[in-house]
Amino acid sequence: MGLTIAEKILAAHTDAPDPHAGDIIRVRLDVALANDITAPIAINEFERGGFTAVHDPNLIVFVLDHFTPNKDIASAMQCKQIRDFARKHGIEHFFEGGEVGVEHALLPEKGLVLPGDVVIGADSHTCTYGGLGAFATGVGSTDLAAAMITGQAWLKVPESMRFTFTGKLQPWVGGKDLILYLIGDIGVDGGLYKALEIGGEAIESLDLAGRLTMANMAIEAGAKAGIIAADGITEDYIKARATRPYRIYRSDSDAVYASEHEYDCANIEPQVAMPHLPENTRGISEVGEVRLDQVVIGSCTNGRIEDLRIAAGILKGQKVARGVRCIVLPATPATFLSAEQEGLIRIFLESGAIVGPPTCGPCLGGHMGILAEGEKALATTNRNFVGRMGHTRSEIYLASPAIAAASAITGKISSPAEVLS
Repeated sequence: MGLTIAEKILAAHTDAPDPHAGDIIRVRLDVALANDITAPIAINEFERGGFTAVHDPNLIVFVLDHFTPNKDIASAMQCKQIRDFARKHGIEHFFEGGEVGVEHALLPEKGLVLPGDVVIGADSHTCTYGGLGAFATGVGSTDLAAAMITGQAWLKVPESMRFTFTGKLQPWVGGKDLILYLIGDIGVDGGLYKALEIGGEAIESLDLAGRLTMANMAIEAGAKAGIIAADGITEDYIKARATRPYRIYRSDSDAVYASEHEYDCANIEPQVAMPHLPENTRGISEVGEVRLDQVVIGSCTNGRIEDLRIAAGILKGQKVARGVRCIVLPATPATFLSAEQEGLIRIFLESGAIVGPPTCGPCLGGHMGILAEGEKALATTNRNFVGRMGHTRSEIYLASPAIAAASAITGKISSPAEVLS
């Protein structure tokens, strides 16, 4: 009986004999990640246990990306605690200030996550790295504390679900639309504790940014991980970044899946997730008229340079609608610099958009874009739960950078075709 990518990666990281779906195993980790919200809890548990040294300083990555630059005293104290711990234990991969980026965009860019890795992070969207062909999953901060102590983690090997996207993508359809369509099909608990293995000819032609977007939102279907097999596109991205060996895995032809799903991309138009769940998806033609107060372009889902190019291409020579706050947040300093060099920042500013530093801020209702009661926002982020971006009586709609940019111009949820015709 053949093995899936997930089973192969986990088998290579454990001493347990012949692990298969359902087995509980102890795995060696390649990366253990935390941010400015989750790291303090892990540090507290580490110190409460009386431990004086981490297992491997190079295993740990701290990224202060949620409430920084510090929005208040509490966030400043959290960051100081992490900063002091990182200095004490010689943790080299510590990112703050001008080096900080949204963690799940920053780590691939820095070459810290590679194909075939096992990665845990005290952040649910750690599954992003499956877009590189890694097994990556979110854990609690206490699990992260154990990883800092031992370099290992306990995991149950998940069953895999196979999703095959065939055909050619329609205009303005990208990874965000494909994953929203998938979630809309199976629901927010349709992949509960499964590894979503995504492939097919449409995925093979998708750029890495789109693949990372799809893996990022696997958790929105309840999945343990999302995985896309690494290929030439992946290697083109990582070959200048990798500083250690890596291995590419592919599922066997006779691998066993919990279920298999096939989608014809000819039937998938740009998608919008309506409030208040990512599964509440509709094609853009079915949305109707939804007036907006805010548009957010950024996040670990869609803040990469490819996303900004799409948005700028639509906003160029246009103006953000009066009464709409359009917030653009490049995901990393390198992304910001590339956007500046390519003239994208100028386009955003001339259109009337607000350009801010790399941060997760508005995505989780932290800062830099909080919604008031009754306000509606369209965002390229990954969650639209009640109160996620501010007041509990606000509304969040999820979509791609293309729809976000077009909607900022019209002041209502719109297709790019409406502003470019």
